[in-house]
Amino acid sequence: MIKPAALRAALTAALPDLARDPDRLLVFIDAGSVVSTHAEGRSFEYRYTLNMIITDFTGDPDAVMIPLLDWVREHQPELMANWTHHERITFEVDVLANDAVDLSIALPLTERVGVHTDAEGGTAIEHYPEPPRWPAP
Repeated sequence: MIKPAALRAALTAALPDLARDPDRLLVFIDAGSVVSTHAEGRSFEYRYTLNMIITDFTGDPDAVMIPLLDWVREHQPELMANWTHHERITFEVDVLANDAVDLSIALPLTERVGVHTDAEGGTAIEHYPEPPRWPAP
């Protein structure tokens, strides 16, 4: 699975506090499943909930949500494009003090994985990107 690391990198790049202390961004994968069919081929899809917790966060929540939504727009666009998915990104806040919180964010993710036979007869694995947005930006 590649999306958890990609989202971690995006948030760490966008938030100077996380860049200085990346261990404050905890990432968990919950409720995961592997979806495949009995069709020809061995390709499949990961489906899971990505839970992230930013500990001891003292900034404005907007500073997290804006880069998060920018990342979602590119890496999981149906969460924005499909109105039935609009409320599937959720969050919780544990107030630690007047100026610090633990911010927990959950979002449902999918990753398509192609499994093919390479020229030597071995297994070639490809993680497909998301389909292009329509209309293109």
